[in-house]
Amino acid sequence: MLDRHSSTAHAAYHDLLRSLLDEQVSNIRGTPTRVVRGGKSYWYDSYRIGSDVRKIYIGEETPALLERLDRLSALRQETDERRKHRSRLVRILRAEGFQNVDAATGSLLSALGGAGVFRLGGTVVGTHAFRLYEGTLGVRYQFDDMAQTGDIDIASFEKLSLALDDIVNPPLPEVLSGFSFAPVPSIDGNKVWRWRQTRNDLLVEFLTPSFSENEGIRPLAALGVDAQSLHHLNYLIADPIKAVVTYRSGVVVQIPRPERFAIHKLIVADRRRQSTDALKSEKDRLQAMFLINVLAEDRPDDLADAYADARAAGPQWRARIDATLERLPDVKTVLEGL
Repeated sequence: MLDRHSSTAHAAYHDLLRSLLDEQVSNIRGTPTRVVRGGKSYWYDSYRIGSDVRKIYIGEETPALLERLDRLSALRQETDERRKHRSRLVRILRAEGFQNVDAATGSLLSALGGAGVFRLGGTVVGTHAFRLYEGTLGVRYQFDDMAQTGDIDIASFEKLSLALDDIVNPPLPEVLSGFSFAPVPSIDGNKVWRWRQTRNDLLVEFLTPSFSENEGIRPLAALGVDAQSLHHLNYLIADPIKAVVTYRSGVVVQIPRPERFAIHKLIVADRRRQSTDALKSEKDRLQAMFLINVLAEDRPDDLADAYADARAAGPQWRARIDATLERLPDVKTVLEGL
């Protein structure tokens, strides 16, 4: 039986997320401007500095963003009230037993968000994303080995990063060095996609989907860094969602959709099982099993669609999924019954 957060906690979490998204739009300095690229609409904050016109990316057009832009004047006037409201909501979540990130991780994610990483397409993946489904799905985690992590993995699409025509500010090497991170040299010349914290060995890694046989190092223009390209990652980070890190009064990040995360873990678990990452493969299976059981009860249609999409991606995808499901017969039964 699932251990769920109370309806009060679930409502407080989503109210906190709405307030933080309102706050992002209220910070627009100039005139919201719509730009169409490749059949999609993107919004920018356009304003003058002297004789120069600056354009800061706001986000891809959605009904929710348009509704917030329509309320821009009111949102600007409600800043103090929202700040106090968010403080109350975070206190409610803590009282309800919501798990907080440690101060070091929270402050780093806040700084990355402030630089524009998540606004410009960066998506938190890995176990840090898994932890954040506690709020998205309203379920209480028993924080054992499947939810313990230190490393922070951030993924983005190379083409999206190039198309946005904006860049993080301040530069990420500057942000990371402020937290005592140093670049980890790679075998691919001067391209750096990993930073290691000198005082406790924490890693920040940047990733991007690979659409070729080679999993090489690729640039992420908007983030100003290089990234390790990986197969199957395009499936994971398609159509991501917003989530809240309950650090201080809340930090908005971007994470994969939970149903895609769950099915992707089935794929990655087999890939790691065939290497030396046996412990990580076990964690992948535990995370997939937990989320699939939750989603089969709460969002079966979403889970069924994500499962069908992955199986339709090709025989190698199906082979990896099936290999993991052979080790998880109960999960296999759940998915086949959708």
